[in-house]
Amino acid sequence: MGYTITEKILLAHTDAKEITPGEFIMAKVDFCLGNDITAPLAIKEAERFGLKKVFDNKKIALIPDHFTPNKDANSANQCKLVRDFARRYDIKHYYEVGRAGVEHALLPELGLIAPGDLVVGADSHTCTYGALGAFSTGVGSTDLAGVFLTGKCWLKIPESMKFIYTGKLEKWVGGKDLILHTIADIGVDGATYKAMEFCGETIERLPMDDRFAMCNMAIEAGGKSGVIAPDALTLEYVREAQGPRFKAQKYKLKVKTLKSDEKAKYSSVKEYDISKLEPQVALPHLPSNVKPVSQIKNVNIDQVVIGSCTNGRISDLRLAAKILKGKKVNSRVRLIVIPATQRIYLQAIKEKFTEIFIKAGGVFSTPTCGPCLGGHVGILAEGERAVSTTNRNFVARMGHPKSEVYLSNPAVAAASAIKGKIAHPNEVI
Repeated sequence: MGYTITEKILLAHTDAKEITPGEFIMAKVDFCLGNDITAPLAIKEAERFGLKKVFDNKKIALIPDHFTPNKDANSANQCKLVRDFARRYDIKHYYEVGRAGVEHALLPELGLIAPGDLVVGADSHTCTYGALGAFSTGVGSTDLAGVFLTGKCWLKIPESMKFIYTGKLEKWVGGKDLILHTIADIGVDGATYKAMEFCGETIERLPMDDRFAMCNMAIEAGGKSGVIAPDALTLEYVREAQGPRFKAQKYKLKVKTLKSDEKAKYSSVKEYDISKLEPQVALPHLPSNVKPVSQIKNVNIDQVVIGSCTNGRISDLRLAAKILKGKKVNSRVRLIVIPATQRIYLQAIKEKFTEIFIKAGGVFSTPTCGPCLGGHVGILAEGERAVSTTNRNFVARMGHPKSEVYLSNPAVAAASAIKGKIAHPNEVI
């Protein structure tokens, strides 16, 4: 009997001798997280059940990132509740404004997630960490409360879907385009409660930031998780993130063992030759409503957002800055650039990206989820359109129900900001 990488990780976190898809297990959790929207309910539920001590104060992260810096009194109260809980139970990984960032960029950056880990978070994009070879998935706030109490989570073993990518990526094409292309093929419910396993020669050459972007959006296809088998590139990322905490032999062994067996069973296998793939854009109001950018004509826009847990990393800002350098944002367009963490913010300053964005006519914001969920720092008015590097474009996602959001990679977003309409980067380079 063969196991997929997902099944291997889950088996290692339960007392069962063997597992099969569809079974329920009580799994030991390596790390869990909540934010300023989801953690308050988890905290109230855990304390309602008589919480005296959390299962492990070093295995919980609480990150106020959605409505921070606080946009109003209600959001300030939410954050205070989380802050007080962190102090009361001595939570080691509480990150305040000024030291925090968007949670799904911050935790890998700090080296808190590693290959083989089982991670749950009260946020649907917790699936991001599958890029490190972990099983990571979003859960409800009450599930998170249970983890606070016990360190365990009740899970159903998901079936796995394999996605094989071959070919060399064209210029301006990256992980965001691969996942949009995939979601367009299978639909927003095409991987419901499945583990989406991404592999193939294209993935092996894909930089870590692009791998994060792919796994981040597994949930947009209904996936329980996204995962990429760890390799030398993964280990280098973890080594740099963990510094002196990195255990070389331990993680080298992980790379050898954390890959799917040849006889592993999949519910389906999809193969994509992406050698001719061009940048993709998801049109309103679904991440699956995707077209190549060249097929989108004369769609004028009002706003561009470059950031989020999908595309707010330094390579994303570097790509946008390359296109915007020496150019001006269209006078009809608001450009908002949001680095995902403070470290990325500082690196952007060091590489003078901030100067490029501001001279182009954009604004450079402190790390926050902000506009991605229609929270703040870029709400759309009725009838307005935005190109965004975020992950969702549902009705009212970024503001008014009659606004529109188009999802793209950072290169397309930057080019569109210059043209004032959805554009291919080649149109401005």
